[in-house]
Amino acid sequence: MAERARTAASAARYGFTDTRADGQLRAAGWWDAAGPVDGVADVLAALSRAADPDLALRGLDRIREADEDGWPELDQTLRDNRTFRGRLLAVLGTSTALSDFLAAHPGEWRCLVDNRCTVPDRFTERLLDRLRDEDGSYLTGFAAEQALRAAYRGLLLGIAAVDLGHLVEPGLDHPPFKDVASQLTVLAEAALTAGLAVAETEVGATTEGSLAVIAMGKTGGRELNYVSDVDVIFVGAGDLAVATRLASTMMRVVGNACFEVDAALRPEGKSGALVRTLEGHTAYYRKWAKTWEFQALLKARPVAGDAELGRQYAEMVAPMVWSAADRDNFVTEVQQMRRRVERHLPEEHRERELKLGRGGLRDVEFAVQLLQLVHGRIDPELHSPSTLEALGALGEGGYVGRKDAAEMADSYEFLRTIEHRLQLRQLRRTHLFPEFSDTDELRVLARACGIRAVRGRSQGETLLAEFRRHAQGVRRLHQKLFYRPLLQSVANVPTEALRLTTKQAASRLSALGYAAPEGALQHIKALTSGVSRRAAIQQALLPVLLDLLADTPDPDGGLLSYRKVSEALEDTPWYLRVLRDEGTVVERLAFLLGTSRLVPDLLVRAPEVLQLLGDPARLTGRDPADVAKSLRAAVRRQPGINAAVAAARSLRRHELLRVASADLLGLLEVPAVCAALSSVWVAVLQGALAAAYRQRQAELGQTPATVAVIAMGRLGGAELGYGSDADVLFVCEPADGVPDADAVRFASSVAETVRKMLGAPSSDPALVVDADLRPEGRSGPLVRTLESYRAYYARWGEAWEAQALLRARFVAGDDDLGERFIRMIDPFRYPEGGLDATNAREIRRIKARVETERMPRGADPTRHTKLGRGGLADVEWTVQLLQLQHAYEVPGLRTTSTLDGLTALAEAGLAPVESAESLREAWLLATRVRNAGMLVRGKAVDQVPSSGRDLAAVARVFGYSPDDDPGEFLDHYRRVTRRAHAVVEELFYDN
Repeated sequence: MAERARTAASAARYGFTDTRADGQLRAAGWWDAAGPVDGVADVLAALSRAADPDLALRGLDRIREADEDGWPELDQTLRDNRTFRGRLLAVLGTSTALSDFLAAHPGEWRCLVDNRCTVPDRFTERLLDRLRDEDGSYLTGFAAEQALRAAYRGLLLGIAAVDLGHLVEPGLDHPPFKDVASQLTVLAEAALTAGLAVAETEVGATTEGSLAVIAMGKTGGRELNYVSDVDVIFVGAGDLAVATRLASTMMRVVGNACFEVDAALRPEGKSGALVRTLEGHTAYYRKWAKTWEFQALLKARPVAGDAELGRQYAEMVAPMVWSAADRDNFVTEVQQMRRRVERHLPEEHRERELKLGRGGLRDVEFAVQLLQLVHGRIDPELHSPSTLEALGALGEGGYVGRKDAAEMADSYEFLRTIEHRLQLRQLRRTHLFPEFSDTDELRVLARACGIRAVRGRSQGETLLAEFRRHAQGVRRLHQKLFYRPLLQSVANVPTEALRLTTKQAASRLSALGYAAPEGALQHIKALTSGVSRRAAIQQALLPVLLDLLADTPDPDGGLLSYRKVSEALEDTPWYLRVLRDEGTVVERLAFLLGTSRLVPDLLVRAPEVLQLLGDPARLTGRDPADVAKSLRAAVRRQPGINAAVAAARSLRRHELLRVASADLLGLLEVPAVCAALSSVWVAVLQGALAAAYRQRQAELGQTPATVAVIAMGRLGGAELGYGSDADVLFVCEPADGVPDADAVRFASSVAETVRKMLGAPSSDPALVVDADLRPEGRSGPLVRTLESYRAYYARWGEAWEAQALLRARFVAGDDDLGERFIRMIDPFRYPEGGLDATNAREIRRIKARVETERMPRGADPTRHTKLGRGGLADVEWTVQLLQLQHAYEVPGLRTTSTLDGLTALAEAGLAPVESAESLREAWLLATRVRNAGMLVRGKAVDQVPSSGRDLAAVARVFGYSPDDDPGEFLDHYRRVTRRAHAVVEELFYDN
């Protein structure tokens, strides 16, 4: 009796509390009358660190009993292999279900000996191998389900072992939570693929019907739990009856073997067809889908079955998902949906429910998804289906404070880890935290999570305190991000806020300079009516905003624009908070809205730029090359050409608004504006060309030719304005053995696709790809081979074509081909010995004819920025004529840039420094006036306004105050261009 008591007490030192522990240790050969035997100290110490030492020992005892012949090998491996010891004992001390698996499948423990006991890339192969019978065919029916179940559990065992091993043997590799979730997702995808293989065998499916499996929810986000339903949508093609049998059979096989496959997120839910065609899905989502369905589709991702059909589905739903925030009452509906979920949760579970409760996982996921859907319309960086990745992108993009994003991500990982450990216990789907009074369960769960006792608290008490802290933090951030972007501002608005609805208000507006005060009052009423949070904050903002708008060239237009912007962005959570909290943003927004008609149109579709107005460094600090790189990368990630062009347009819109805002506010110089606009145009062209090229390659299954795009005109000179077309040439080169005609046909289809997709009607400024500068103009082929271009320019090239080639610059497509084209044209645009007198006269004759024929009837030559005296054409033709005459001997003149050309002319002594400076000043002035005209009027214009608000607005862009006479600016323009025209007369005509 005394010896037994002493032994039990000794065993208790290792954390064992079960009275059976003594016998189990003896049976294992690790214990005798004196206590532990030699050589097992490490094993016993490891057992003591298991989440539940009794459970771990009981699991070992069951394995020993199930396979007594294999026990000596297992015993020795436990003693010798620290990595294996940590993995096995951690699993056994955490999961009764995996203990059952190991006891029922003797020898499966050997998979944990291998250093890489989890190899996700081989999960599908491993499952399919286990499903094959002796002749290589797939098993069916119950046999298939049993084989798949065992294989799936074996791989799940490996994931859990690596996930938990470091808790028992400190120092072992500890995979991050996202890696574990990713591996579980890969395993689920493999199970779906395996289940589909069995289904195809059972159904006897042929090419009559095909099926694509679209993962939703956590599977779609690559963030699956150990135990979870796997949400899917099925897309079929061909014989839908066959596809439906495939889907239902796969659901049965995988459901019985691995996890429930839930297709309730399909159109019309459980009452809808299990499988629909791509066209059927498209019609449903366009006409009938509810807001929550688009929120769910955010995570949609093809994972099994017909890969091409899955890709087409993903490409189809993506534009719908990322335009869902444009739906009426979108934000309100998402918020109401979250509240409904909370209301249906039993009151007694609300504080312990990890998933649906207050401060639970759904709080994080709903907040992140709402912000993604609102801002992801214009920021592809937010398009990740992963909650953690999206949260990181929201923080990086400034939509969420970095600290808030980091705190929420930390809490999300903590809660998900708790969820994983709870589910591992019995491999059951559960999200309920233990009762706060259940100290034993709290202790085991804390140990399974690696939580230690601190500050006099036990492990269980520490876990409970951490759980409460994280839940409270999540709830606070959820309220802040999901409900309260305006809530705090509403609380700060005085109840006696000025109400601009009286006759005195109309008089005040008239005195401020509003031409239509009654109309202004209607805008104010629309913005401030009701008792909503938005209305309260608008009441506080509008008195200040009205004064600011009064100092702009068009107060009435500015207020109308503000109303349109506010209504368009009323569901954008941060909009009014930014205006209320950042005075600089309000001041700059008022100036932009009261000056420009283009900015408001862009702002409602690229609202994130508003956040940049308070930070000049962010508004102007992006290098064009970095912007272009980001755009190309975002476009490249898109699943098809439609999505690629949509992403390119979205990013161009963002960049156009950013540059326009900085330009109007005087934060960017003209060359920087031109460079930024040209760079983003080139990036759009590169992205569209690459997408079109990939599409044609995929359709043909071969690559008949390489293609290069040569920028011409203002694009070639990196001198684009806001409304400029992209002048280009397309050149191709056949692949080995491909006839020129086939190569040209392929390249022409690529070029036509680019032009068509980019030139499609849009509410944004046009994206016109103009190839009229090609040989033979519009009557010539759209694409030529390099040798065809060489032959044409050598035999038929005219002086004006050589002049046009001065701006030629490779911008997209095959680098080698583009560089060889540029080398090929150098002798034509930089002719040896310079331009002869005959061709020089021809250049002058053409310029005179262009000015006569293209100057609009009735236009004032002193105000026309392009063809007028001292305007852009005067300066550019002068530089280009001198380039044709002297570039062969002056390397500095071999540039596509007008300003660089002027610098080279002065440095080479071909133009007096004063003359070059006059031309530079005129070119910069005319370019900025032309850009300002586009920004002010919202459409391309070539003339300086002669009077009225448009002239006042252009003058304000140039820094003139509201009290200055805008006619002074017009006089300034005429003086500068008059001086430049005198220089042109000397250099162009008399030289």
